[in-house]
Amino acid sequence: MKNKKVTIKDVAKQSGVSIATVSQILNGNDQKFSPKTVEKVQAAKTALNYEPDYFARRMIMKKSKTIGVLVPDITNPFFSTLVRGIEGVLYRENFVTMLCNADLDTKKETDYLEELSRRGVDGYIIASSAISNQAINDSLRKKNLPYIVLDQKKAEGFSDAVLTDDFYGGKLAGEHLSQLGHRRVAVVLPEGATENIQTRLTGFREIYPDTILIHGELSKNGGRQAAKEIIKTEATAIFAINDELAFGLYLGLADLGKKIPEDYSVIGYDNIDMCEYVTPQLTTIAQPIYELGQTTAELLLERIEKPEKHWEEKTLPVQLIERFSAAHLK
Repeated sequence: MKNKKVTIKDVAKQSGVSIATVSQILNGNDQKFSPKTVEKVQAAKTALNYEPDYFARRMIMKKSKTIGVLVPDITNPFFSTLVRGIEGVLYRENFVTMLCNADLDTKKETDYLEELSRRGVDGYIIASSAISNQAINDSLRKKNLPYIVLDQKKAEGFSDAVLTDDFYGGKLAGEHLSQLGHRRVAVVLPEGATENIQTRLTGFREIYPDTILIHGELSKNGGRQAAKEIIKTEATAIFAINDELAFGLYLGLADLGKKIPEDYSVIGYDNIDMCEYVTPQLTTIAQPIYELGQTTAELLLERIEKPEKHWEEKTLPVQLIERFSAAHLK
């Protein structure tokens, strides 16, 4: 015969107090009661091996202590580092992170948004650009649900946002290649690029207005394929719009018998861990990825606590990390 689930009623009976008293004490409001009462309830809970029913508790407290985090591609180390930053803050504040990986699939992203809403998460972190502002409006704003967008989307004045200085990052990349004497430069980026990537390109074009554009999907494979197009151009240097593309370029150029930086200088963007483990080590624009995650989580928790406060948009700095993949033009 299956054991009957222990209920809060059983704990109340064993400890000799009311159900309401047990509920208050087990939900952390024990300061209202005498130490003796609290001790009796805790002893009964231990003796009966009582575990609170998550969904019943949520109905009482109106909180799930869960945050939905939506990312486009968890295989990109940028997003795994970002989620570590988010999760560290949420764990410290006793929130659980519910991670949804959308695989760069717009429908999957929108479905996840709806599903997280149905499951009653307390807030949303949207690190994915493919979700339209219309979808956010329909799923979150109309229901007055706390959310924050970061890195890939602009808030457009109706949510908190954490961004990095993409314009300056792009400009830094351009200045570095210019100082190395390169005159013809290619940029590898996806077609229909997200706003933050477009902003990087705009910054880069401050230095190189006649940039050669090579399109490739935002992945190592995209970079590998782009190499075939680059060697048809006059470019002597390449700005890969993220590090994953740069790593793909390493392999693609090697396939074609070309060397970095002897034949092509390459600069990336993000500064993920692998930059130091490839040969030559990758010169790149560093984003404070972990801090980006932390700041995002902190801002969202503030919004949950104070729903009426003014929208905030924070921009974090970037910097050039000079290694060995970009050299003076001979």
